[in-house]
Amino acid sequence: QVQLEESGGGSVEAGGSARLSCAASGYTFSIYCMGWFRQAPGKEREGVAAITRDGKGTFYADSVKCRFTIARDNSNRRLYLQMNSLKPEDTAMYYCASGRPLCATAWSAPEGFDTWGQGTQVTVSS
Repeated sequence: QVQLEESGGGSVEAGGSARLSCAASGYTFSIYCMGWFRQAPGKEREGVAAITRDGKGTFYADSVKCRFTIARDNSNRRLYLQMNSLKPEDTAMYYCASGRPLCATAWSAPEGFDTWGQGTQVTVSS
């Protein structure tokens, strides 16, 4: 069975940092594009970042560029999202997602990802 499990969420003050982790199991993690998405109450799910299967290519939403960094460790089957300079508008449920072998040009579209974790809540206070 394919399983993704996020961790690392919590409460942080504006300007602070947090690191999210996603543990993958049940499939060949190393050959798939991976992504992070987030969804706030009453809002649509939006793409935050994505990373190619070899970790050499990364993609970011304009709202998080220069603040967030996506990374992966294929040997440990984990995906990470380092979040710095957090803002209240970053508050959301963050989801780890497994895509296809190649990250699509429209990487931020949720429909391009097949398997999702249950999410981890990140709350940024001012």
